[in-house]
Amino acid sequence: MTRSTVLYVNQYLHHFLSLCGKSLLPVIAVLAPFGSVIVLQGLSLTRQYGTEQLIGSLLAVALVRELSPCVTAIMVAAQSGSMVASELGAMRIRQEIDALELMAVRPFAYLIAPRVLGITVACGVVNLCALLSGLAGGYLVAVPIAGMDEGVFLANMFTPITGLDLLATVVKSLVFGLIIGSVSVWQGYRATGGALGVGRAVNRAVVGSILCFIVVNYGLTTLFAELGAR
Repeated sequence: MTRSTVLYVNQYLHHFLSLCGKSLLPVIAVLAPFGSVIVLQGLSLTRQYGTEQLIGSLLAVALVRELSPCVTAIMVAAQSGSMVASELGAMRIRQEIDALELMAVRPFAYLIAPRVLGITVACGVVNLCALLSGLAGGYLVAVPIAGMDEGVFLANMFTPITGLDLLATVVKSLVFGLIIGSVSVWQGYRATGGALGVGRAVNRAVVGSILCFIVVNYGLTTLFAELGAR
């Protein structure tokens, strides 16, 4: 491997680990209570009809298909997307990007691609961790607190989940990460107007990426629903 290749690989790894570390704990801290609340609300409804044994299915379907990838993406946009936009915006304002171009360092390979790929992969990894934390939060409320039978809860949790559902949550998280990375990098790279301009770029990056992947989520959900119906 050439020296430049090693440099770019190090940039990829650095941004991936940094973005994972920045987003992981906040996402877990949000998804675990989400799982608990789903079980609490679900039990109050299902017990009216004598179907509380299905609460595990409700928890798993809600988290795997929608809540985990969407909430993870929102948190990643707020944590990692804002950081990427502010970093590149500050570099643009201080003319560091122009200096790199004068030194024949390609901004796309050195600055843009590592951050986009880092957020994309980090969003997928964090989503899987968040999904496990949400399921664990629901389990703690359903079994130790509400007194449900552990075997019944776990059996119904995994019954409705198919391979297509798992594929959907992975694809969604990666696509959302790609959107967040692309929008954040674009806004930061084009920042103008000093410190105030960097702040505006960060705001546009977070709001824009969330709006974009929510719209895309509808299309992906429709696609996988049609695939599951076949």
